[in-house]
Amino acid sequence: MSISAEIDFQVPDQKAIILAASRIKNYINQTPVFRSDTFDKRFGCELLFKCENFQKAGAFKSRGAVNAVFSLSEEELKNGVATHSSGNHAQALARAAALRNTKAYIVMPETSPKVKVNAVKHYQGEITFCKPTLKAREESLKKIINDTGAIEVHPYNNLMIIAGQATCAKEIFEGHDHIDQIVAPVGGGGLLSGTALSTNYFSSKTTVVAAEPEMANDAFKSFYSGTFTPSANPNTIADGLLTSLGSYTFPLIQKYVDRIVTVSEEAIVEAMHLIWERMKIIIEPSAAVPFASIIENKINHKSKKIALILSGGNVDLNKLPWK
Repeated sequence: MSISAEIDFQVPDQKAIILAASRIKNYINQTPVFRSDTFDKRFGCELLFKCENFQKAGAFKSRGAVNAVFSLSEEELKNGVATHSSGNHAQALARAAALRNTKAYIVMPETSPKVKVNAVKHYQGEITFCKPTLKAREESLKKIINDTGAIEVHPYNNLMIIAGQATCAKEIFEGHDHIDQIVAPVGGGGLLSGTALSTNYFSSKTTVVAAEPEMANDAFKSFYSGTFTPSANPNTIADGLLTSLGSYTFPLIQKYVDRIVTVSEEAIVEAMHLIWERMKIIIEPSAAVPFASIIENKINHKSKKIALILSGGNVDLNKLPWK
């Protein structure tokens, strides 16, 4: 698959993100930003943790899913919505569909964490399991759409999704001035694209950094080569960051993101453990990736004010990485 780094589509503007925030405000949480004196002293900087683990359905994905579903008309929703997702978008879309009284058809890899599968079922999503490959996910989704007439809501390569995810960073900048850097994890790039757009519009002096597992470093390769590189056999504990960039997210990231860094599996586990232990909050491995970049000194953080997006908290408590 060839994806261009050129922007040949209508980029969500500042008004689109403000409209998204207004559209979703009654259906999502404006999540808190936490601090840790222990971490600030240890790392010599001021860290702001945006706690999307406290979001509806347990992750930032609710922002984009609600924005996308509530942007559709009753006629467009008559046959339901459909997507493929390893978990967080799946449950967020199932919840958003339930709010609009329509069906959600969800294709999930058979390796998806049980906690995320159970959440989709809780929101009445109809699950089809497939092999854990992008090809299997896309082929299964295509068949479901052909059979049902449902409208696809892609987990990240959708401009309404991106505008919705952008509201997370918008909230950070509304509550905190003079942020030097904002760090988001990157998988498919929906959160990162939205974060970069919000930073451009609402805090233009802030540097945008993406953090990615070394064992799933396709975004890193794509960004620095300038050529789309698909995810090939990713093998990371960060199960929410396994997908490739899309035709919208790749060019947005190329234009609006300053840096992408990669982190080790060991640092991801350490970051997750530290946040559980010291901050007393539950996050999933993917959410720990930005903090792992601080632990491994992958970004210049000394004496800086840095916002880290904790993307979600949907973790299988029976499969913790330190048990």
